[in-house]
Amino acid sequence: MPKPKTIVQYIEAAPEQARGKLREMYAIIRRSAPDAVEGLKWGLPAFSSHRILVTFAGFKHHVGFYPTPSVVQAFAKELTRFKTGNGSVQFPLDKPLPKGLIAKMTKLRVKECNEEDKKWRSNARRPEKKTTSLRVRSKS
Repeated sequence: MPKPKTIVQYIEAAPEQARGKLREMYAIIRRSAPDAVEGLKWGLPAFSSHRILVTFAGFKHHVGFYPTPSVVQAFAKELTRFKTGNGSVQFPLDKPLPKGLIAKMTKLRVKECNEEDKKWRSNARRPEKKTTSLRVRSKS
Protein backbone atom coordinates (compact mmCIF):
# COMPACT_ATOMS: atom_id res chain seq x y z
CA MET A 1 0.00 0.00 0.00
CA PRO A 2 1.41 3.45 -0.90
CA LYS A 3 2.44 5.82 1.85
CA PRO A 4 -0.48 8.05 2.99
CA LYS A 5 -0.37 11.68 1.87
CA THR A 6 -3.44 12.96 3.76
CA ILE A 7 -5.02 12.40 7.16
CA VAL A 8 -7.92 10.53 5.56
CA GLN A 9 -5.51 8.20 3.78
CA TYR A 10 -3.61 7.69 7.05
CA ILE A 11 -6.82 6.69 8.84
CA GLU A 12 -7.76 4.27 6.05
CA ALA A 13 -4.31 2.64 6.28
CA ALA A 14 -4.36 2.41 10.11
CA PRO A 15 -5.18 -0.79 12.00
CA GLU A 16 -8.86 -1.53 11.45
CA GLN A 17 -9.69 -1.53 15.18
CA ALA A 18 -8.29 2.03 15.53
CA ARG A 19 -10.04 3.68 12.57
CA GLY A 20 -13.25 4.66 14.37
CA LYS A 21 -11.34 6.34 17.22
CA LEU A 22 -9.04 8.05 14.72
CA ARG A 23 -12.04 9.49 12.89
CA GLU A 24 -13.43 10.75 16.21
CA MET A 25 -10.05 12.25 17.16
CA TYR A 26 -9.78 13.92 13.75
CA ALA A 27 -13.25 15.51 14.14
CA ILE A 28 -12.57 16.72 17.70
CA ILE A 29 -9.29 18.36 16.75
CA ARG A 30 -10.76 19.88 13.56
CA ARG A 31 -13.56 21.53 15.65
CA SER A 32 -11.12 22.68 18.35
CA ALA A 33 -8.61 24.19 15.93
CA PRO A 34 -10.73 25.33 12.97
CA ASP A 35 -8.05 27.59 11.49
CA ALA A 36 -5.29 24.98 11.62
CA VAL A 37 -3.77 23.46 8.51
CA GLU A 38 -3.97 19.67 8.30
CA GLY A 39 -1.29 17.44 6.96
CA LEU A 40 1.16 14.71 7.84
CA LYS A 41 4.29 15.44 9.89
CA TRP A 42 6.74 12.60 10.53
CA GLY A 43 4.14 10.34 8.92
CA LEU A 44 1.49 11.25 11.53
CA PRO A 45 -1.74 13.24 11.15
CA ALA A 46 -0.95 16.78 12.27
CA PHE A 47 -2.64 20.12 12.70
CA SER A 48 -0.43 23.19 12.37
CA SER A 49 -0.55 26.92 12.60
CA HIS A 50 2.83 28.62 12.29
CA ARG A 51 4.10 25.55 14.13
CA ILE A 52 2.75 22.08 14.82
CA LEU A 53 -0.17 22.20 17.25
CA VAL A 54 -0.94 18.51 17.79
CA THR A 55 -0.44 15.15 16.14
CA PHE A 56 -2.13 11.80 16.67
CA ALA A 57 -1.67 8.19 15.61
CA GLY A 58 -3.45 4.85 15.54
CA PHE A 59 -2.17 1.57 16.96
CA LYS A 60 -3.58 -1.90 17.62
CA HIS A 61 -4.59 -1.17 21.22
CA HIS A 62 -4.67 2.61 21.56
CA VAL A 63 -4.79 5.98 19.87
CA GLY A 64 -1.83 8.23 20.60
CA PHE A 65 -2.32 11.97 21.06
CA TYR A 66 0.69 14.29 21.04
CA PRO A 67 -0.15 17.83 22.21
CA THR A 68 3.36 18.75 23.61
CA PRO A 69 4.74 18.34 27.15
CA SER A 70 3.34 21.65 28.45
CA VAL A 71 -0.24 20.64 27.60
CA VAL A 72 0.15 17.16 29.10
CA GLN A 73 1.50 18.78 32.29
CA ALA A 74 -1.37 21.29 32.39
CA PHE A 75 -3.91 18.44 32.34
CA ALA A 76 -1.97 15.99 34.50
CA LYS A 77 -4.81 15.53 37.02
CA GLU A 78 -7.38 14.75 34.31
CA LEU A 79 -4.96 12.35 32.60
CA THR A 80 -4.21 10.10 35.60
CA ARG A 81 -6.39 7.30 34.23
CA PHE A 82 -4.41 7.21 30.95
CA LYS A 83 -0.87 6.23 30.11
CA THR A 84 1.14 9.38 29.47
CA GLY A 85 4.66 10.22 28.40
CA ASN A 86 6.59 13.39 27.75
CA GLY A 87 4.08 15.18 25.51
CA SER A 88 1.94 12.14 24.75
CA VAL A 89 -1.24 10.40 25.89
CA GLN A 90 -2.51 6.92 25.05
CA PHE A 91 -6.28 6.47 24.81
CA PRO A 92 -7.23 2.76 24.84
CA LEU A 93 -9.44 1.53 22.03
CA ASP A 94 -11.77 -0.37 24.38
CA LYS A 95 -12.91 2.81 26.18
CA PRO A 96 -14.69 5.93 24.87
CA LEU A 97 -12.48 8.85 23.91
CA PRO A 98 -12.61 11.73 26.42
CA LYS A 99 -13.86 14.15 23.76
CA GLY A 100 -14.15 17.17 26.03
CA LEU A 101 -10.65 16.67 27.41
CA ILE A 102 -9.12 16.29 23.95
CA ALA A 103 -10.91 19.47 22.84
CA LYS A 104 -9.65 21.41 25.89
CA MET A 105 -6.10 20.18 25.37
CA THR A 106 -6.16 21.14 21.70
CA LYS A 107 -7.56 24.60 22.49
CA LEU A 108 -4.82 25.16 25.08
CA ARG A 109 -2.22 24.24 22.49
CA VAL A 110 -3.74 26.72 20.02
CA LYS A 111 -3.67 29.39 22.74
CA GLU A 112 -0.02 28.62 23.54
CA CYS A 113 0.96 28.95 19.90
CA ASN A 114 -0.94 32.21 19.47
CA GLU A 115 0.82 33.66 22.52
CA GLU A 116 4.22 32.52 21.21
CA ASP A 117 3.45 34.06 17.83
CA LYS A 118 2.54 37.39 19.44
CA LYS A 119 5.92 37.47 21.22
CA TRP A 120 7.78 36.82 17.99
CA ARG A 121 5.74 39.35 16.02
CA SER A 122 6.36 42.10 18.57
CA ASN A 123 10.11 41.37 18.54
CA ALA A 124 10.20 41.46 14.76
CA ARG A 125 9.18 45.10 14.66
CA ARG A 126 12.28 46.47 16.35
CA PRO A 127 13.76 49.55 14.74
CA GLU A 128 16.49 48.81 12.26
CA LYS A 129 20.06 49.26 13.44
CA LYS A 130 22.04 51.93 11.71
CA THR A 131 25.01 50.54 9.94
CA THR A 132 28.22 52.29 9.27
CA SER A 133 30.33 51.55 6.32
CA LEU A 134 34.06 51.24 6.62
CA ARG A 135 36.23 52.55 3.91
CA VAL A 136 39.20 50.39 3.17
CA ARG A 137 42.17 52.05 1.59
CA SER A 138 44.26 50.06 -0.72
CA LYS A 139 48.03 50.37 -0.73
CA SER A 140 49.18 51.63 -4.08
